[in-house]
Amino acid sequence: MEANTVKSKRKTSDWWQHKYLYLMILPGLLYFIIFKYLPMGGLVIAFQDYQPFLGIFGSPWVGLKHFTRLFTDDVFFMLLRNTLNLFALNIFIFFPMPIALSLMMNEVVNKRFKSIIQTIIYIPHFMSWVIIVSISFVLLSLDGGLVNELIAYLGGEKISFLTSPTWLPRIYIIQVMWKELGWSTIIYLAAITSVDTQLYEAADMDGAGRLRKMWHVTMPAIRGTIITLLILKIGNVLNLGFEHLHLLLNSMNRSVAEIFDTYIYTAGLQNGQLSFSTAVGMFKGVVGFILVWATNKLAKKIGEDGVY
Repeated sequence: MEANTVKSKRKTSDWWQHKYLYLMILPGLLYFIIFKYLPMGGLVIAFQDYQPFLGIFGSPWVGLKHFTRLFTDDVFFMLLRNTLNLFALNIFIFFPMPIALSLMMNEVVNKRFKSIIQTIIYIPHFMSWVIIVSISFVLLSLDGGLVNELIAYLGGEKISFLTSPTWLPRIYIIQVMWKELGWSTIIYLAAITSVDTQLYEAADMDGAGRLRKMWHVTMPAIRGTIITLLILKIGNVLNLGFEHLHLLLNSMNRSVAEIFDTYIYTAGLQNGQLSFSTAVGMFKGVVGFILVWATNKLAKKIGEDGVY
């Protein structure tokens, strides 16, 4: 009993001694409680035929009706296919590129030149998707677009980039790389700066060149960071972002551009199917949680720390 009392006093003393540090986390904690956890109570409407005038407590319960509709509707397989296709582009094309760019930037000796390059590649991140897609429209539109005008000038036939289902995935991943590639290098560059310089010196003594040091020293040192970001990326497999695809979406490319995020907007806000759209969103969240849990467990089995 006395031991428990002593532990309690120590804990209270520790809290009081570091009270300002705990106060610093309070805004972030409140943000997650108010905007992330409290709204989860609204998931209950996925099991109801929710009517705004009746409210959550007055709306009738329908069980798994909306989930059954989702999984038996042909549109589900289209949404799943489109989402997985675009996610595959993110994982296999976009995800490795910031790693490669970080490794190359780490080799730049001239600090002034390096800072200029970093500034240039960071700028697109601060532009909204509206601006990024608008610039693409100006460049790629069929009538008056700079790219199509150049193709026509060279004797080629104009291409309908913005309405073509074939070109949509390519335009999507190019825009993602343009906007986020530079910004995504920040974490990797920070991880690289923590690599022990003695390892590079030892590699120099062994006669290793730049590529050897990059592969045998830098890459193993940032492997934990890569694994952590990969786990978080996989957790967002069904969450590609609404704004970007919504701006690219049109009636001609809907067969490859419609994803869960845009479908939730259409079903929930435009068609008023609030319970059904909540069920779709809940499905996304459950799949993301399962993938993060499974990937994290796999990472620990191969000797990495994982996310938690």
